[in-house]
Amino acid sequence: MFRQCLFLVAPEAVVGGPLALVCDGDRIRLDFAARRLDLLVPDDELARRRASLPPRTLPERGYARLFAQHVQRASLGCDFDFLAGT
Repeated sequence: MFRQCLFLVAPEAVVGGPLALVCDGDRIRLDFAARRLDLLVPDDELARRRASLPPRTLPERGYARLFAQHVQRASLGCDFDFLAGT
């Protein structure tokens, strides 16, 4: 069993992106020049973790639902999609 510390923190994690699969002690490579963040975990382990993620359910109402439905990825500024410029 692993801890999903980022599961509801970042938009990528909420939709089951790589941040949802990060565990305590994982190695991460950050490349500012290439604008990349790589999780250095074998593919088979990531597949096992992804399979154990709980099903995504939207909160019924409130800020949590608004966040889950409208906050954009980090590469787009983590802003609400309806506030982003064109």
